[in-house]
Amino acid sequence: MKTATARKLDEVATPSETRHGLATLTLRVDGMTCASCVARVERAIGKVPGVDRVSVNLASERAEVRYDPAWATPGALAEAIAGAGYSVPGETVTLAIEGMTCASCVGRVERALAKAPGVLSAEVNLASEQARVSGLAGVLDAGVLAEAVGRAGYAAVPLAEAPAAEDGEAAAQRRLRRERNAVILAALLSLPLVAQFIAGFFDVGLRLSPWLQLALATPVQFVFGAGFYRAAWKGLRALTGNMDLLVALGTSAAYGLSLALMIWPAYGDGHLYFEASAVIITLVLLGRWLEHRAKRSTTAAIRALAELRPATARVLRDGAEVEVPADALVEGDIVVVRPGERVPADATVIDGESEVDEALITGESLPVPRRVGDAIIGGAINGAGLLRARVTGVGAESMLARIIRLVESAQASKAPVQRLVDRVAAVFVPVVMAVAIVTFVGWWLAGSDPAAALVTAVSVLVIACPCALGLATPTAIMVGTGVAARAGILIKDAEALEHAHRMRAVVLDKTGTLTEGRPSVSDIAPLAAAAEEILMLAASAQVGSEHPLARGVLARAKAEGVALHAVSEFTSHAGRGITASVDGRALWFGNRRLMAEAGADTAPGEDAATALENAGNTVMWLAEKGADGATLLGLVAVRDSVKARAPAAVARLKRLGIETLMLTGDNRRTGEIVAAEVGVDRVLAEVLPEDKAAEVARLRADGTVVGMVGDGINDAPALAAADVGIAMGTGTDVAMHAAGLTLMRGDPALIADAIDISRATYRKILQNLFWAFIYNVIGIPLAAAGLLSPVFAGAAMAFSSVSVVTNSLSLRRWRPAAAKEV
Repeated sequence: MKTATARKLDEVATPSETRHGLATLTLRVDGMTCASCVARVERAIGKVPGVDRVSVNLASERAEVRYDPAWATPGALAEAIAGAGYSVPGETVTLAIEGMTCASCVGRVERALAKAPGVLSAEVNLASEQARVSGLAGVLDAGVLAEAVGRAGYAAVPLAEAPAAEDGEAAAQRRLRRERNAVILAALLSLPLVAQFIAGFFDVGLRLSPWLQLALATPVQFVFGAGFYRAAWKGLRALTGNMDLLVALGTSAAYGLSLALMIWPAYGDGHLYFEASAVIITLVLLGRWLEHRAKRSTTAAIRALAELRPATARVLRDGAEVEVPADALVEGDIVVVRPGERVPADATVIDGESEVDEALITGESLPVPRRVGDAIIGGAINGAGLLRARVTGVGAESMLARIIRLVESAQASKAPVQRLVDRVAAVFVPVVMAVAIVTFVGWWLAGSDPAAALVTAVSVLVIACPCALGLATPTAIMVGTGVAARAGILIKDAEALEHAHRMRAVVLDKTGTLTEGRPSVSDIAPLAAAAEEILMLAASAQVGSEHPLARGVLARAKAEGVALHAVSEFTSHAGRGITASVDGRALWFGNRRLMAEAGADTAPGEDAATALENAGNTVMWLAEKGADGATLLGLVAVRDSVKARAPAAVARLKRLGIETLMLTGDNRRTGEIVAAEVGVDRVLAEVLPEDKAAEVARLRADGTVVGMVGDGINDAPALAAADVGIAMGTGTDVAMHAAGLTLMRGDPALIADAIDISRATYRKILQNLFWAFIYNVIGIPLAAAGLLSPVFAGAAMAFSSVSVVTNSLSLRRWRPAAAKEV
């Protein structure tokens, strides 16, 4: 399948024969190791149509290309490098955009950004007023991107240069106050015109003089409505239209018609339409003010997380407590956290005991105990104990910062369903203008006087509302991801959110997901060695291993005071076990597969192994390999208890109509016992780590949308292979990176909650799109038929976007069932 860049190149018949206007581009190339690599990259780039000259430098890992921009693009050059087996690293730039008012604006900004050098994709979010631009590292230039947005009629600055949270909050408050004051003043000027309009329905003799109407309407039109003219003019300069153009055209037509009828009264019946122009502008201003107020509520989750960062911290310096700015902390600092204070940074407790409230970070409703050796998260609230802790993560690397970045990334992303809206928005304004022209001409030809025909056309222009279309999807996603984060569910992007609502099967990794992930030795079955020797050898062989089973064996050895011996030649065999040398003895410690590889006869231990496995244990075999072959020394049985809430979590998944499967590398008997205890539908046992992704792909083969839940490094490929990867936050960073959703607590009940919030958010998106479309599908024909006055059309248009945002905000009432069950 060809990429968008490749398809664009296919449109080029032949490269340009002229070499005027050549551009020079420097690309970073990863993966080159020798001179032959340089030659291969140069040949690959040289084959791209339009390339004039290429020079590749191995030392700097850079390729300098001179090319004709009319025939080649940076994307095409990057594809050529990738085709040669190398890569051009990418980067992402986030811009804060000012001046967008509707879905048409979003499309125009995206098109402007897409034309900038090095851009591969651009996503613009109307609700967050941000653009996320992905492109080639070293080619993307934030300044160039901002200039491209400026040429399209908007303003942009890199997000890093945007006002800080405190300054941004103050600026937002000032903006809301200005908008509110404008609405109040415009409403006061429009009120007499509205009173006259209403009086006409009841045949009350309230009649304002034409000059007074002109005096009231003019400041509304050209002072409070000036923003519409400015935005419309910028759009026209960029040869595109937006909602501001529709409002400016509609109100100008009503105002101009009224002015003409004042000057030439013989052409009318004495009725003027100043109230239409003034009230429309007032209502649109009111709608935008309410919309901006509501939109700020959609980012409440981000603001709440950002406010968790304490401003200062107490640090031990030369034995004394010193108060320093929290931003000045560095890894290794010893911080003192008093009762009731917020933890200033990610840290590990080195002294003291307490309970820590992590509710706003992990969604855990109850305080969790923390003692020496435990990790504490920056932003959590300390309980009654005094803690001293060593800082492990600060700034951008802290857990809180990573959570904020993840939520911001999800809120800025665009859901696949938005593509339909983008296609509609691209043609919306031109179509509405065409309908308005046809309406005017049609009514005129049908015998209506030109004034009445123009008023009907004004209603068409005013009722149209691309605002609601642009806000329908992003506001729901922003609120949904925000409430999910508050519950301890982090959603990486809108695509994961959209896929999750269609999930029909969930694959659950056993260890760490359904079980505690803290196995302990339950039995040792000696065969050719004593139990004490088996424990010493097994524990010594696994010193330094982070595998849960190894930690269980090492914990048993420590509890019994077993002295461990030096280990060498340690090798891990994924999904099978380990080999190591202890005191010169070649040991093989693992499952039956590893014993087969060692050539050990497992028959003497089969009866004991079967009995232990039937009791729900995981059995590990210990063999020693010598010159005469492998000798089976004994068995070590390990048991990992099922999480208390796992059965209820699986039952809830079933109630949601989702098939549950358990995936484990353990033997089938142990797997089936655990499966029966938690209630999963099917067991996939004895699966090697490298085969987990293949199992997930096989389940997806029939079109079933599959979710994969795991927490370990060996789960990462399967998480990436699933339609939706769900990582347990108690697991590894690798698993969380590969997953689309991360559960901040190791609580399996959150799996159903993640699916539930996904479904709730998607329902809101569909409801919003329905209302956004229905306003226009019903309103535009009614206006064209002359059944809506411009005033009522303006009211409907103004409140369409407000209703969409308000509907999205109702998601804030969602609560996770996991919290209710505590």
